[in-house]
Amino acid sequence: MGIGLNAQFASGNAATAFSAQILEPLIFASGVGELTPGLATDWELSDDALTLTLNLREGVTWHDGEPFTAEDVKFNFEEIVPLAIMGAEITKRLTTVEIIDDHTVAMKLSDPLGPILEVISEQYMLPKHLYEGTDFVTNEANYAGIIGTGPMKFGEYNPGVEIVLVKNPDYWDGESQVDRAYFVQMADENTRQEALFAGELDETLVAASALERIRDSEQTDFRRTGYFPGIMPVFFNTRSEYLSDPAVRRAIFASFDRDAMVDKAMYGIGGQTATGFMPDAWDWAASEEVDFAEDFPRDLDAINAALDEAGFPVGADGKRFTLRIRYIQSVDDLAATVDIMQSQLAEVGIGVELLGTTSQVYLEGVYDTFDYDIGVTTQRLGPEPSVGMMRWFTCNPDDRTNANSTGVCDSEIDEAAALALSTTDRDERAEHYKRLQERAAELMYYAPLFWNLNADPSINTTNWTDAEPKEFRERLSWTTMQPVD
Repeated sequence: MGIGLNAQFASGNAATAFSAQILEPLIFASGVGELTPGLATDWELSDDALTLTLNLREGVTWHDGEPFTAEDVKFNFEEIVPLAIMGAEITKRLTTVEIIDDHTVAMKLSDPLGPILEVISEQYMLPKHLYEGTDFVTNEANYAGIIGTGPMKFGEYNPGVEIVLVKNPDYWDGESQVDRAYFVQMADENTRQEALFAGELDETLVAASALERIRDSEQTDFRRTGYFPGIMPVFFNTRSEYLSDPAVRRAIFASFDRDAMVDKAMYGIGGQTATGFMPDAWDWAASEEVDFAEDFPRDLDAINAALDEAGFPVGADGKRFTLRIRYIQSVDDLAATVDIMQSQLAEVGIGVELLGTTSQVYLEGVYDTFDYDIGVTTQRLGPEPSVGMMRWFTCNPDDRTNANSTGVCDSEIDEAAALALSTTDRDERAEHYKRLQERAAELMYYAPLFWNLNADPSINTTNWTDAEPKEFRERLSWTTMQPVD
């Protein structure tokens, strides 16, 4: 099984969907970033924002029967979180974790971290007694079955077939109404879709080509709550001889008819055209000075003129230059979007070489060898702009995976992102985010094409009711969902 399904170490939809049923954070974050108690019942941040005191839930046990205590929390934040994808900002500032008693901890910071609660909501707690003194990433606990505190626990793993979860009869928030849940491995898109329509699957991800059928069937529906916003972004490798000039990147972004992408690649159902950098869930942070429709109109005459002025006239072969677009070929929605991009770029004299590969080759090409000009991918954001989005804009000198790979390091953007992190006042954070967006529009190196509504699964409604994720994103409501008679 490996760490690929332990979301504290691994990213991706599959890891999160699996871990959210088994593991828990101290604070739950809903799909729109609303915070509620998780393994912590309440918390208090000091006036100087340098001490966060968390009161832990009593009577909670790990799936192997050991008690969950303050020792686990201290161990996680000192040892596990520094390795986590979303742990960097808190690790930079954390000086100590003081144990007040078995169910109270005080986290001491060197500097304020504005969205500290949101960052904590992204940290799944792992049991100290199974990880202490081991190599956390290769620990057998990642292979023999992840141990958490959630309503479902690991049952068995049949390689290439399924992972089985069983209910946790000792869950602190009530007993699961589901005895066993099967996470079935089905690589073939058509097989998954037909299994969903037949009621053999309760939920799955489908290609956008199936969305009209999902919408029109009485047995199926879209899941629209309980998930962080999905995004289909484009990003530019500014090391490329053709893309070093922001004016060229802006012209290329303007050449993309994003409405057409939603209508054709996403069938008008699975996407919402992005008019700015922020999704609706973060409207409080969106800059009114950025409007993609006004800032990047698809005026082909103006786009062609801008490319001519930048020193890239159309050659005898009818092309200005050729760009390599890298994407993961197995993701049907990506492949359909890239095909449309290819035809739209041709209208302004830009040739395209499609580099559709496996996810591993994609990651190597983007982060190791920088062998691409344009990248297109699908991502999920987080509970707050600093937790899930800023890493795609800020400088990435160490070329970390799942962060900005474009080569852009801009002091104005980095300063705005740092200032947003430093204040607990959301209105102040919003002002810094707005300044960042305005600069990002000038540089144009990473931007959403559309919000990917099809990042959320489709469901069959004939077997269960009230299964929508609520307080904790991507977790089904195991304790309240009911079988259909």
